Amino acid sequence: MTGRQGFSGRAAVAGVGMTTPTRASGVTVPVLAARACRAALDDAGLDRPDAILTYHLGDGAPVPYVARELGLDDLGWHNEISGGGSQCASILGDAAMLVDAGIARSVLVYRALNGRSGHRVTTTGLRLGEGTEEEFTRPYGLAGPVHQFALAAQRYLHDTLLTEEHTHAVVAQSREHAAANPRALRRDPLLLEDYRAEPMVASPVRRADCCQETDAACALVVTRAQDAPDAPRVHAVVRGGAPNRMDRTDDVTRVFSAHVAAPLYAAAGMRPADVRLALLYDAYSWLVPRQLEDFGLVERPDLGGFLLARGHAAAGEVPVNPHGGLLSEGYVHGLNNVAEAVRQLRGAGTNPTGADVALCTGFGGGHGAAALLTAP
Repeated sequence: MTGRQGFSGRAAVAGVGMTTPTRASGVTVPVLAARACRAALDDAGLDRPDAILTYHLGDGAPVPYVARELGLDDLGWHNEISGGGSQCASILGDAAMLVDAGIARSVLVYRALNGRSGHRVTTTGLRLGEGTEEEFTRPYGLAGPVHQFALAAQRYLHDTLLTEEHTHAVVAQSREHAAANPRALRRDPLLLEDYRAEPMVASPVRRADCCQETDAACALVVTRAQDAPDAPRVHAVVRGGAPNRMDRTDDVTRVFSAHVAAPLYAAAGMRPADVRLALLYDAYSWLVPRQLEDFGLVERPDLGGFLLARGHAAAGEVPVNPHGGLLSEGYVHGLNNVAEAVRQLRGAGTNPTGADVALCTGFGGGHGAAALLTAP
C-alpha cells in the first residue's frame, strides 16, 4: 500500500532556517531547534506558526520544549512523528494537508539533533518494545544501519557492475559541491587514491561513503500558496514501501524508491524528464545510483558512465545534491536536503542549477517517501 497526495501547488514552502552543522553544538537540542525555527519564521515573515510538526527517533526536541524556547504562550495543532530519514519528505505532505484542509495557514516543520555529541545511531543498548529485533542481529555484527546497508551495497554493486571508482565519483562530487557551501562539514576534495585509503567500515562501505554525524537543526515553514506567491510549491508527496526489515526482505537492494517512484509521478502528473534537480537521501554513496535508477533519471546500463562523467554535478544532466548532501554538508535526517531544494527553486541555492522541478527523497530502508517541489 502506498499513500499518495497531489497538492498541485496549493501549499508552499515560505521559510527556511538552519543552524551550521558541527561536531559539538555546545547547546541542548531544544535550543538548536529554536534557532532554526526562528530563522525559518523570520524568512517567512511570520511571528508564530499556527501548527508545529517534528520527527525524531528519541533524540530530538519535543514540541512543547521548542515552543517554550520560541516564547510561544500557547500551542495550536502539533504532532511529533516517530522516524528518521523516512519522514523528511513525507512531513511536507503532513504540513500541506493541514494547510489544504484549512486547519492551519502556516505550519512550522523542524528536525533537530545532537547526532555527534549526543545520541549516536550505533549506541543502542538492550531494550524492550521498539528496537527489540536489533537484539537478534547485533550478535552477528550488525551494530547499526551501516552494516545492513553494506550488505545491500555488496549485492547492488555486483548486480550493476559498479565499482569503487563509481562510488568514489559520488563522494568526490559531493565534496566538490560542498566546497562552495560555508555550512558544509566536509569541503575538502577527495582524490581516488585518498578514497581508497579511507578506512573500511563494512565492506564495501568506506568511512567516506557514510553520511556525517552532525549536531544541527533545520526548519521549514509551509503556508497556503496564496499567502506566499513567490515561494516554491509542494506539488506531490508519496509515502510507501515494504513493511519488512532489510534483513527479512526478498531483495535487500530494493529500497523505498522502487516502491514510490511510479506513484509519485502519477500523483504529480509528471514523468522523469520533468525532474531538473534531485535532492537524494545520500546516507551511503551507493544509494545515489540506486535512486537515480529507480526514479527513471538514469537507466541501469548507463549508470557507470553517467557517474564517471559527473552527470550528477550541478552543471550536469541530472544535478544531485548541489550543496553537498548528507555525505558532505551534514546529516539532519534529510530535512537539510529539502531546505536546499527550496533555496534552489528560489534561485539562491549553493551551486545554482536554475531548476524549476526538484525531487526530494528520504527513507529508512524499504520504506520512505518522496516529494516533488516546483518553482512558483
